[in-house]
Amino acid sequence: MTDRKTPASPAAVLHRRPGAVPHHGLLTAFGRTLPCAIGRAGISSMKREGDGATPRGNLSVLEVLWRPDHGRRPMTGLPVRAILPQDGWCDAPGDRNYNRPVPLPYPASHERLWRDDAVYDIVVVLDHNISERKRGAGSAIFMHLARPGFAATEGCLALARPDLEWLLARLSTGDVISIP
Repeated sequence: MTDRKTPASPAAVLHRRPGAVPHHGLLTAFGRTLPCAIGRAGISSMKREGDGATPRGNLSVLEVLWRPDHGRRPMTGLPVRAILPQDGWCDAPGDRNYNRPVPLPYPASHERLWRDDAVYDIVVVLDHNISERKRGAGSAIFMHLARPGFAATEGCLALARPDLEWLLARLSTGDVISIP
């Protein structure tokens, strides 16, 4: 089996196993199947801010953010940017910077990217509600590191560090994660 995708196919496809824990999934990519966590509310076609659902759709991979004091720069064909202590991501639907990176401190509701846990040590920004932004349609949908036991996310995809690093080494600009 080849280690590259065909041009018309997504780089990775999320699958749910019947009868599995609702927030556990499998991500098939480049001939491998990787366990992952998804949102606590499962998958939704009608993603809303704060609903805990992972959005259904074909999400382009945009860039990688990584915390340089917690590991080496990920090897990938995607743009990579270091996370700094003052980096945040706005999650306030009424703010002009909704679903955008923002410098901290920031007056509106936001997520801190420089976290005390390891979850955001490597972050892949997915194009959900970024290129064509709608207020309240969900923000900060990332692929990031999984918590122990693949605990539910707030709507992101989460993988074990070795699996995310393996996947990043194969991803490049233009690749898509499909969430049917």
